[in-house]
Amino acid sequence: MPSPWQQTSQGVLLHIHLQPRASRNCLAGLHGQGLKIQLTAPPVDGAANTGLLQFLARLLRLSRSSISLQSGEKSREKRVLIRTTNPDGLIVRLQEALVRVDKKNGDG
Repeated sequence: MPSPWQQTSQGVLLHIHLQPRASRNCLAGLHGQGLKIQLTAPPVDGAANTGLLQFLARLLRLSRSSISLQSGEKSREKRVLIRTTNPDGLIVRLQEALVRVDKKNGDG
């Protein structure tokens, strides 16, 4: 199965399937070839996109300024670039977050 992220010369590019207007903000696991993220924000006036970038910053313990939306501004399928000099460390944090989701869902 393809990975929901890929290393680039600038950092890590995340493939995300966003579900706006969810009951809570959370990483819900994998969806197709991307990370499924649920947010309470509505998909109106960029609120869900802003919420997504803030959620990722908190989840991955990064500054909000290091995260940018690359594509999918008006779509559920998004590409987010995380600029980092330590992509391996970031990927470890992503994997750990997915393991926590699996354990919570009883898959692991």
